[in-house]
Amino acid sequence: MFKKDITSGAKSKVKSSVQRTIRQKVLDTYPLLEPYIEDIMPKKEQLDLVKLPDRVSLYTLQSTPLFFQHMDDAILPHLAIVHRYPNCFPRLRIDRGAIRFVLSGATLMAPGLTSPGGRLPGDPEDTEGKYGKEELEAGTPVVIEAEGKEMACMVGVLKVGTAEMKKTKKGQACEAGHYLGDGLWTLSL
Repeated sequence: MFKKDITSGAKSKVKSSVQRTIRQKVLDTYPLLEPYIEDIMPKKEQLDLVKLPDRVSLYTLQSTPLFFQHMDDAILPHLAIVHRYPNCFPRLRIDRGAIRFVLSGATLMAPGLTSPGGRLPGDPEDTEGKYGKEELEAGTPVVIEAEGKEMACMVGVLKVGTAEMKKTKKGQACEAGHYLGDGLWTLSL
């Protein structure tokens, strides 16, 4: 979505009623953020809306990017938020071979998640329970981590459920919404 460098468009202040709606939508999508929501989106602070190309809305607090949304799609966190609160989002892990493709903006394919280095929910090798036990449905926003790396490298939306991924082990798994080094990551506000 943000393969090329992008320039921010018009910046406007978000009305308090709309701000409450956005805040609730974030909590509905990411319930584990509830203890931190006051740190992320304080009620007394002014939220700004920055228009980006291709009908993308970026919500910011001063010059800190928080969440973005393409038209009426799911609201996705900026990687800066994911790096600050990594345990609050559903996550998957790709193997080492898929890293360069993900960081070049390619659609994430199922073999990168189902190979020995990848992790999906319910994986017996996930002894910490970091990737969850419940299967994720298609359309679920997820954070993608890379094997051997500490920080997340991508945020996207699943194209197929994780149960189907485990069964077929091929095809497109996740659309790249935002990844390290893309236009949204390098955008200066």
